[in-house]
Amino acid sequence: MALGFAAPPPAGSRAREGGPSPRPEPRTAAPRAMATALALLAGVLLPCGGTFPHYKPRPPLKVDGAPCSHHSECFSDCCLMNLDNGGEFCAPKGRKTMVCLPQTKGAINFICPCRLGLSCIPQDPSCPRRCYLI
Repeated sequence: MALGFAAPPPAGSRAREGGPSPRPEPRTAAPRAMATALALLAGVLLPCGGTFPHYKPRPPLKVDGAPCSHHSECFSDCCLMNLDNGGEFCAPKGRKTMVCLPQTKGAINFICPCRLGLSCIPQDPSCPRRCYLI
């Protein structure tokens, strides 16, 4: 004798009567993901005292005339050797028709390279290179 109760169908299958099976309500993973991200972020920042250990602020770039030891220290990207007094200083890059040298691989230049858009080329084999618009 049957009491009128039927066992629920397995999840994802259709009921035997041909109707759609009831779908479980979707669960959102957002609260769990946010809690995990917050825990990871706290785990990274708290041991460092809330600061980023590998970040070192870059010192401000020096203006023309300031002493330097490498071209990367200068706003103009040219650290020029002072042949008269010794030492080095930041200098502007070459303008049109000024004497120039191509950028050297060293830290200090004897003559600065050209400004952006100009090329350091010789017009005459007996004359020094100058900055020209090409």
